[in-house]
Amino acid sequence: MLLDGKRLLVTGVLTEASIAYAVARLAQEHGAEIVLTGFGRGMTITERVAKRLPAAVDVLELDVTQPEHLDATAAALSEQWGRLDGVVHAIGFAPQSAIGGGFLATPWEDVATAVHISTYSYAALGRAFGPLLAKAGGGSIVGLDFDASVAWPSYDWMGVAKAGLESCNRYLARELGRQGTRVNLVAAGPLKTMAAKSIAGFTSFEDSWSRRAPLGWDVTDAEPVARVVCALLSDWMPAVTGEIVHADGGAHAIGADLT
Repeated sequence: MLLDGKRLLVTGVLTEASIAYAVARLAQEHGAEIVLTGFGRGMTITERVAKRLPAAVDVLELDVTQPEHLDATAAALSEQWGRLDGVVHAIGFAPQSAIGGGFLATPWEDVATAVHISTYSYAALGRAFGPLLAKAGGGSIVGLDFDASVAWPSYDWMGVAKAGLESCNRYLARELGRQGTRVNLVAAGPLKTMAAKSIAGFTSFEDSWSRRAPLGWDVTDAEPVARVVCALLSDWMPAVTGEIVHADGGAHAIGADLT
């Protein structure tokens, strides 16, 4: 029971294909209590998908662009649990003009939206839930990443936002390390999630990933990524923070297809 007794907040559950859903399911199977978040029209979707988890969970409304939502969620968790052992940041969004081509034509307003939701929200979660994590002895924040060390077809400003997320990860690790909180990212290989389907041309590197990955890669199986997230949420990696752990079959280490 890797996460026995842990109390975790998991964002970003939209479908059973979501990495966040796989994390929530696996965490419950390993003994954790879970609270999910959703907002707007997606709230109903999250509530419906939550019913498919092994155990019942609460779903709190959280729009990460609204400070009052962050404060209300922190207050609700403080009242319900009194502490928080871990937070999963599975949040990313970019307007259509910011992905799928037309990188130089994207207006600043749309870039700002992508950076606010996909990058700044990571620090916002750290600020909002840091005190609750401190009460648990530090705990762990884990975010979901997609390798931002190179430029990807169609990824455009979301790639820039992910590069910002990777930098934010280091700074947040520095800030929260003083209270014992570990802050890490998991860079996943491409998966057939709702987010991926919204990116035109995403299949252009999705299809070639398994050929480049020494361990192979299944774009329909989120559990290998979820296992890494759960390991980072556990107490088994007490000295790991500010890190980007690749769960991608090893593709990030290989420069060309292996075929």
